[in-house]
Amino acid sequence: TCVFCLTFQLACCCGTAACSLCCKCCPKIKQSTSTRFMYALYFILVTIICCVMMSTTVANEMKTHIPFYKQMCKGIQAGEMCEKLVGYSAVYKVCFGMACFFFLFFLFTIKINNSKSCRAYIHNGFWLIKLIVLAAMCSGAFFIPDQDTFLNAWRYVGATGGFLFIAIQLILLVEFAHKWNKNWTAGANHKQVWNGLLALVTLTLYSIAVAALVLMALFYTRPEGCLHNKVLIGVNGGLCLLVSLVAISPCVQNRQPHSGLLQSGVISCYVMYLTFSALSSKPPETILDENNRNITICVPEFSQGLHRDENLVTGLGTTILFGCILYSCLTSTTRASSEALRGIYATAETEVARCCFCCVPDGDADAEEHVEKRGGQTVVYDEKKGTVYSYAYFHFVFFLASLYVMMTVTHWFHYESAQIEKFFTGTWSIFWIKMVSCWVCVCLYLWTLIAPLCCPTREFSV
Repeated sequence: TCVFCLTFQLACCCGTAACSLCCKCCPKIKQSTSTRFMYALYFILVTIICCVMMSTTVANEMKTHIPFYKQMCKGIQAGEMCEKLVGYSAVYKVCFGMACFFFLFFLFTIKINNSKSCRAYIHNGFWLIKLIVLAAMCSGAFFIPDQDTFLNAWRYVGATGGFLFIAIQLILLVEFAHKWNKNWTAGANHKQVWNGLLALVTLTLYSIAVAALVLMALFYTRPEGCLHNKVLIGVNGGLCLLVSLVAISPCVQNRQPHSGLLQSGVISCYVMYLTFSALSSKPPETILDENNRNITICVPEFSQGLHRDENLVTGLGTTILFGCILYSCLTSTTRASSEALRGIYATAETEVARCCFCCVPDGDADAEEHVEKRGGQTVVYDEKKGTVYSYAYFHFVFFLASLYVMMTVTHWFHYESAQIEKFFTGTWSIFWIKMVSCWVCVCLYLWTLIAPLCCPTREFSV
């Protein structure tokens, strides 16, 4: 849906169909989709505010170009130069308000199965009131007494929630890999073309993983030094080989006939991506050359030139990163994802092979019960029979995403020196978080393979 339509909805104080007030130029949209995009819009708005608060460039520009800036800061009791509205402590407080907002809605929407209930109406409407409540929560956090104790305690809550958000994404990645292979394998039982597609995609995934491994070995290592890079590249490359061998081992195949190289190919590519991302986030190593000058080693020479324009790199990179966070939030809050986290999967008999297997089949899309026009955008009321996604789980994921954004913007455990302009400056905390995420992903996938062997009396579905 167009951004103008979503912005225009902020003028709506009540009602269950947010998109019914949009312009006619907007395409047909489902009620459930419009609701999720509105909450995502709130999330984006607060995230942008957090990025602005972490920017020294923006702070300096405001001091220079805003008349009576000093007097205004004193008037709102934000310090002589609004120092209370910038830095990591301000981001912690704003994200505290956003996290409380989503957590309260998580509690409020528990066990909603009918979109016609009173609580469902509140979840799907009252956008202006909810925007005011969100702004009040973010602003109210600045008046919490004993700020030092609050920040120290909230930092640990943020780290815990951020790690849990990463864990959910890793679990869903492993589930995605199994679902992909299971869906296409079901098609291969009827048409041989699916076998060809499986082989082609698997070969492509392993080619990408091997190419990434070779390129990292070329650009992130050198004959002298770079011990950390050499060890980590070797270890992660060995883990990819291990999971591939385990996936096709006879003992695993006997218990899980759907296990194959496609899943391990997906995991291998993701491991290589995390390895590259971690190496890029590692603090640079420097040595003295023959002229006693410090030179940076263990990083590609061309990357040093790319980071000269810090504003461009930071702006583009931050946009991509938070776009990925938002995409992770929306995809992990579907009914299928929430059921997958509880171990509920479709049976093999009900699988219908599709190239875009994550999308809803056409038959489900035609089951729309009620379509309404109110002089504006066409709204499909797709929740007449029941909710199409878990409201409570949706808000819980955005609660965790709020904590993840807070920790990411403030450089996790290097918060005191954090600035948005130095967002891609390497720190050891970010480096190890990415490396541990890589190893946790491998362990989760290995567990899905060996769990039926360790617990032969239990039934496992992947």
